[in-house]
Amino acid sequence: MRVLRGLAQVMFLDNAWSGTVFGLALFTADWRYGAYGVGGAALGTGVACLLGVARDRVRAGLEGFNSCLIALCFAVFLDARRPATALLAAAACLVVTVVTAAVVQLLHVWNLPTLTLPYCLLAGAVTVAAPAFQRIWTRGGSVAALPHAASGPTILGPYDVAGAFLRNLSQVLFMDQWYAGALLLAGLFLASRAAGCVACCGSATSILTAWALGAPAARIADGTMGYNAVLVASALCGVFLAVTRRTLLYALLGAATATALTPAVAALLAPSGGHAFTWPFVLTTLGFLLAARRFPHLTVPSADRGPDRPADPLRDDRAAARRQLGSA
Repeated sequence: MRVLRGLAQVMFLDNAWSGTVFGLALFTADWRYGAYGVGGAALGTGVACLLGVARDRVRAGLEGFNSCLIALCFAVFLDARRPATALLAAAACLVVTVVTAAVVQLLHVWNLPTLTLPYCLLAGAVTVAAPAFQRIWTRGGSVAALPHAASGPTILGPYDVAGAFLRNLSQVLFMDQWYAGALLLAGLFLASRAAGCVACCGSATSILTAWALGAPAARIADGTMGYNAVLVASALCGVFLAVTRRTLLYALLGAATATALTPAVAALLAPSGGHAFTWPFVLTTLGFLLAARRFPHLTVPSADRGPDRPADPLRDDRAAARRQLGSA
């Protein structure tokens, strides 16, 4: 159950059934992705238990989602078929547990959540360094490249919009299949109707924002412009801020910001061979949570807030885990 909650926590859910659906989505896309994702969550959770991490963090799955993501990252970028990739992914799952502890300790000073920052730090370091090691990198040459101006048609057809709406969710787990996104959305609604609705709003906002700014239709349709927006919307409305009309608008503003920030981060990291990963989500969410402390209408208790919603949006991870969407 802890491992399944680790999968679910990728989308802020403390719900083993949702984690089961997320695992199913990975296996339907590619059985190797399923093995890496579930195995990564299991390794991270197991190491946290051995090192004596607080039981409520482990029980809620908060020690499994970063290791799940790092394992999936290696499967995608370093060839999931190679035994060397599997061994490296397993080692990274051990290391990311240590990095998580360090980030928790650091951000606790400002009472901020870790989000996927440990995963971003380790994934960024490994993917940039990988071409320097011949037993790890088999593609030949480096992926480092100077950024270039966008090109291609910007007109979105119905198929593009529908595909983007679902792939904005599936790309959170590196999948570009629309049906994987549909399964992830089903997992969200299984845990909480509010969680599913907010994710839908975040996906729609990213599509509208990217189209309005003139992003190529192909880039919007493949979901790579919008997955950070989905995560930001979910984090800012229902997880770290209560679900109200004001926080929903605030979350959608954050989703639009993350959409615009995604190509900026990608362009910044491209010359070193790095990738955006979920950096736009981390930077936007932390910035908006810090700013929320100056906006009492976003943080004070509201009549619209149910008894299972957090009144303080900037509590530590341990307390937030007990109150996240999908908790009992």
